[in-house]
Amino acid sequence: MKYISTRGESPPLSFTETLLAGLAQDGGLYLPEAYPCFSQDEIARLAGKPYADVALAVIAPFVAGEIEAGALRRMIEAAYAGFRHPAVAPLAQIDSNIFALELFHGPTLAFKDVAMQLLARLIDHALKARGQRATIVGATSGDTGAAAIEAFRGLDQVDVFILYPHGRVSDVQRRQMTTVDADNVHAIAIEGNFDDAQACIKALFNHKTLRDELGLCGVNSINWARIVAQTVYYFTSAAVLGGPRRPISFATPTGNFGDILAGWIAKRMGLPIERLVIATNSNDILPRALASGTYALGGVHATQSPSMDIQVSSNFERLLFEAHGRDASALRGKMASLQQSGSFAIEKGPLDAIRAEFDAFSVSEAETTQEIARTWRESGYLVDPHTAVGLSAARLTHAREPETPIVALGTAHPAKFPDAIEIATGARPRLPGHLADLFDKEEHFSILPNDQREIERFIQARARRTSKRAAS
Repeated sequence: MKYISTRGESPPLSFTETLLAGLAQDGGLYLPEAYPCFSQDEIARLAGKPYADVALAVIAPFVAGEIEAGALRRMIEAAYAGFRHPAVAPLAQIDSNIFALELFHGPTLAFKDVAMQLLARLIDHALKARGQRATIVGATSGDTGAAAIEAFRGLDQVDVFILYPHGRVSDVQRRQMTTVDADNVHAIAIEGNFDDAQACIKALFNHKTLRDELGLCGVNSINWARIVAQTVYYFTSAAVLGGPRRPISFATPTGNFGDILAGWIAKRMGLPIERLVIATNSNDILPRALASGTYALGGVHATQSPSMDIQVSSNFERLLFEAHGRDASALRGKMASLQQSGSFAIEKGPLDAIRAEFDAFSVSEAETTQEIARTWRESGYLVDPHTAVGLSAARLTHAREPETPIVALGTAHPAKFPDAIEIATGARPRLPGHLADLFDKEEHFSILPNDQREIERFIQARARRTSKRAAS
């Protein structure tokens, strides 16, 4: 299977090349030339199987023989062996036909672990096979960085540099990044917001000389392998609820659009999904775009759900590419307009195609707190602010279609946001035992200005892939 760029000016790559490239050299994002499709009988046979078995069935067609089946199975099994629940991603019933999909049983208590634990093993495998080193770079609004640092810590083939917005992540999220004592890990707090950090990462990839010098590899959801790994839990949760014999809807709290794009990919692969519900906080660029047909940047508002404090939803480019019939020239025009004026228009045909499959809701700070309180009061179940955004949107969809089960993706453990939970419920969740000493550990991080050249110099000086001469 080959992978193509949304902007059409980079050559097709194999899975392994796509894995290590992250962002295409033309600035686009990779997608497969075609999607594998499962029959309804094949999907039905996934019911009751262990998570690793479903993951192997879903992911293997995208690898297309590049990784030996036994090696792929071993990496998948190792990726999920350390999760604290044997189902990896269990379902909890919140209300009649409303469910929460618990994606926070990995080592850093966030859904990013599900993909990142596998991504690290895939990259390490590919680098060892090639006898290469790489410099892992990523931007985070909170959870991606912790998951990446945990997954790649101590690996000989890589150095890891994670950028996060200084003062704009929770204390738990920050400490999960800054208390890791590993020589190959570097946490960088930049004086800006997540979009600034993400723009810096994209600029690194678009600097071809530096990209080659450092052997850059991305771990944000611009990396196609992240999306593939996230499609799996759409299949497992649907199977538990009677899919494919009845359709299921999903409400996904999202900022960068990667997690909900994974649901759309699962639908393309044959999973019967009724509605895909985009759930955002007050940083509502996606609901505004679907309502108005204009994707227009606004200011980033700090909220109690910081992982969604984003305006530039990178993976929306992948959906736009598909909605425009894979017209790369149309995408290039829109991305150029976004860079130049901060907005672009979505024509009626593509917009109608997106609206046919997606709904979008923005959930305010007050509504988020109310949802945390309601779910605790009525169900005795604690949810973090991101999951609360998803549940609030799920209830709106359920009110219109009560016969269709809807799954809200539970993207983080409530103990990652104890202040918000305590304000809403009076209960203060505790961290699981393996993180009980998190606030006793020494922090290690660097604070840098939002300056592309200074960040580049910092990485060059510390990446082992770089020669001293090149870093000077």
